[in-house]
Amino acid sequence: MSAGAALPFKISVLVFMHDEQGRLLLIQRTKAPNIGCWSPIGGKLEMATGESPFECAGREIAEEAAAVVETKDLHLFGMISEKGYEGQSHWLMFLFDCRKPLARLPQTIDEGKFGLFSRDEISRIKVPETDLTLIWPIYDQHRRGFISYRAECHPGEPLKMIIEETRELPNLD
Repeated sequence: MSAGAALPFKISVLVFMHDEQGRLLLIQRTKAPNIGCWSPIGGKLEMATGESPFECAGREIAEEAAAVVETKDLHLFGMISEKGYEGQSHWLMFLFDCRKPLARLPQTIDEGKFGLFSRDEISRIKVPETDLTLIWPIYDQHRRGFISYRAECHPGEPLKMIIEETRELPNLD
């Protein structure tokens, strides 16, 4: 598929939640994309209702983690445009760091089972390859600030990342 091919465009959120010990909540996905891999929770915006990325993050936290958060508990730290992901679609992803600690490990849902991992452990579990390259380094560097970038992920072509904006924000803790 060529770089300029028409593909579906999807808008989603990823939410990085932590417990009191700072371990990250991940779900081992049972559905596409990334079946069998561990990922932060999240999902697609309900565009028919005009759902905002913050509303979507709150809804996904309630649905997947069975937790309730307010907008003030969420910090938008990244916006990523992935072009040609797996040759199937284009994605616009909003990355959120949840400031409210998770009280307990959520129960398994049809999307998958949950686990809590230290940041070091994440490099030793099965995560999507693009997450290793595009998501986790951004989390490590920018979760207290902001970054916007686009990634050219077309199959058969080298991954190309173009940073569009970065900003460091004051400590939010």
